Amino acid sequence: MSQPAVKTENLTELRPGGTHFGTKLKDRMFQAGVLVWFSLFALVIIYPLFWLVISGLKSNSDFFLNTWSLPEEWFWSNYKSAWDAGIGQFFLNSVLVTVISVLAVLILGSMAAYGLSRFQFKGQNILLILILSGLMLAPQVSLIPLYKLLQGLGLYNTYWALILPYVAFQLPFSIFLMRSYFLSIPRELEESAIIDGCNSWNVYRHIIIPMGKPIIASCALLTCMNVWNEFMFALVFVEDSSLRTIPVGLMNLRSQLNTNFGIQLAGLAISALPMVIAYIIFQKQFVRGLTAGSVKG
Repeated sequence: MSQPAVKTENLTELRPGGTHFGTKLKDRMFQAGVLVWFSLFALVIIYPLFWLVISGLKSNSDFFLNTWSLPEEWFWSNYKSAWDAGIGQFFLNSVLVTVISVLAVLILGSMAAYGLSRFQFKGQNILLILILSGLMLAPQVSLIPLYKLLQGLGLYNTYWALILPYVAFQLPFSIFLMRSYFLSIPRELEESAIIDGCNSWNVYRHIIIPMGKPIIASCALLTCMNVWNEFMFALVFVEDSSLRTIPVGLMNLRSQLNTNFGIQLAGLAISALPMVIAYIIFQKQFVRGLTAGSVKG
């Protein structure tokens, strides 16, 4: 009896040197390379933060003698000493200024972005260009005019001397991002809501805001990081030490504790912790918001 014919192409795929086997091997090697690359990249990012937290638990002698190792004795009191030395007050000031600034940027920016993405009116493009032109103005250029303006308005050396400039400089980019994202939301949803009796305000509250959560979270995170780490305005516009924020407060702490590096590093760790936690919480929505908002513009 004659043997049934065997398809040679299937045998070729099953051989170690076959096309199918070679393709799978290349894919696995590529995935392994990507995994190794991102693991090294994550290590480069994570290790300095880990070193900062651990170094804040060391004594001065331990910090210089065992710079890259774990503490021989764990000084948890360094964090309490840093908080009591003034970091606590600076931290609360930064929280207050940052929360108010972020809320103002999100509320004003989302309303402006909704109007620019949904309504058609005369001069719409000119208004958009004027708003986006704020991205070309460097904060350093406006330092002296803002200083004189805040003094004239009686806002110098108050929280509002920081909040108002922060909101003004963060709004253009936030409006740009949110408008791009809102343009990608189907207009059919808005039209259906209007047919059901919703006005523009209800559409904004019940459709645009819930569907725009990713880009709103992205804008919140970007604004939060910029406001939290801002140094120049916080140094110039606020004179009272009880109103200073974390960046300027850390500089003052360095002058007070110029010989105790453990407490200084503990203060740095306290100041960095909120931004690390915020990014971990909002990282998925941050990526979703930026990628989805780049579809239309």
